[in-house]
Amino acid sequence: MAGRLASIALISLLLASCGKGQDGTLGVAVIGDAAALKERGTRLSPSAQLVRAATYEGLVGFDERGRVVPSLADRWIVTDNGQSYIFRLRDGTWPDGKRISADAAATLLRKAITGLKGTALGLDLAAIDEVRVMADRVIEIDLAAPVPELLILLAQPELALNWQNGKGQAVGTGPMAFAAGDAGAQVFTLIPPEKRGLPQQAGFASRARAVSLTFAKAARAVAQFDAGDVDVVLGGRIDTVPLAGRIGLTRGNVQLDPVTGLFGLVVTRTEGFLGAAANREALAMAIDRDTLLGSFNIGGWLPTTRIVSPDAEDDLGTIGERWQGMSLEERHIQAEARVKAWRDAGRALPTMNISMPDGAGSTLVFDALRRDFARIGIAVRRIPENDRGDLRLVDVAARYGRATWFLNQLSCTVQKAVCSPAGDERVAEARRALDPAARAALLAEAEAEITAANGFIPIARPLRWSLLRSGTTGFAQNPWGWHPLPPMAWLPR
Repeated sequence: MAGRLASIALISLLLASCGKGQDGTLGVAVIGDAAALKERGTRLSPSAQLVRAATYEGLVGFDERGRVVPSLADRWIVTDNGQSYIFRLRDGTWPDGKRISADAAATLLRKAITGLKGTALGLDLAAIDEVRVMADRVIEIDLAAPVPELLILLAQPELALNWQNGKGQAVGTGPMAFAAGDAGAQVFTLIPPEKRGLPQQAGFASRARAVSLTFAKAARAVAQFDAGDVDVVLGGRIDTVPLAGRIGLTRGNVQLDPVTGLFGLVVTRTEGFLGAAANREALAMAIDRDTLLGSFNIGGWLPTTRIVSPDAEDDLGTIGERWQGMSLEERHIQAEARVKAWRDAGRALPTMNISMPDGAGSTLVFDALRRDFARIGIAVRRIPENDRGDLRLVDVAARYGRATWFLNQLSCTVQKAVCSPAGDERVAEARRALDPAARAALLAEAEAEITAANGFIPIARPLRWSLLRSGTTGFAQNPWGWHPLPPMAWLPR
């Protein structure tokens, strides 16, 4: 997997001089909306996840490489059967000065898990049987069956503990606090250890730097980087990736994360032609994925017709790419025949609406889809991302590297227009399976069922890109495309 992903590279443009991040405040631009600062609850935008992870703590968190590290829990053990995780909480205080206790932490964790019901992340956590207190600073999480990815799940921003003060207001548990800065920026600073009930840390003041965070549209964020106003740009996706190659950057590095996930079309209406699985399959057959990806000119970016990434740790390899042995022309002929049969039966086939984000990358995707669908007799129209169309472009990075992440994203709980109850049942059986081989076999059956429903049309793995000025520390490419702020706030020793 590592060799294959390492071959994916956008651009490497070397910086001739150091940026602002070497000393003083580090400037970071996030492609997104400043409304992320006010988002609450457990359904967060990517920008809000970044803010939540900086200002609230869960039992564990991520470092810049996407590795699980201690947070509120300073250590933990996993029982031999993998069905119990025992966490010892660190010494310290909540924001109001009360001592951190297992009672309070367990209550907040249960609340966070309950709030995620009805979401894909909630399904990822469904094997949790009980969160219970074992001692004053010890929590145990009991599982119905092993969940190898549990630590990664607990590190998600949505699982950060939402402490409330005496007025019932949410208060950040750290490790950073933020306040308004100049020109609409938000200045994030590390909270001194002694203010969190921890021992003083030698050299803290000399090593900690502020992070000035601004939210901007992609073109503005890239322009800020090119002008030297910021040292890091986060949040790049497929809709904005052409900016990295076309804006004429001469001073900077484009970083591409080796993520997996879902990039393709989800069916959001089932009236008319889209009501039949065979017709939905016709759309999937029509897409010339090689040509679509080729329009981006990104080496190593490979197409796929599968729901689950073949890089998933528990993928058996029994589910292959679809329509093997058929040429693209043969697929077009078969797809066109289904469209013709629909029309010959006297049934209308209106223009289909595809909702997708703005951006030059989205335009490249839409132009390719419009051309491919026209070849089989389907006309399409592009509509804004937040409008409900017949199809919606999905671009989401996996939070962990197992088949369950992909399948839960397409469950009937999450995707109500087209789903597979039979596939969901196989996933539920896999969740209860104690034997890894039996679990993997059930997940392969689930993928086959969900694929046959044709509610999601895969195109490729997602892309996640950032801009990083040479010499900036606290940032690393990683499989989750996740770049937390706290590591960036530390100057190197």
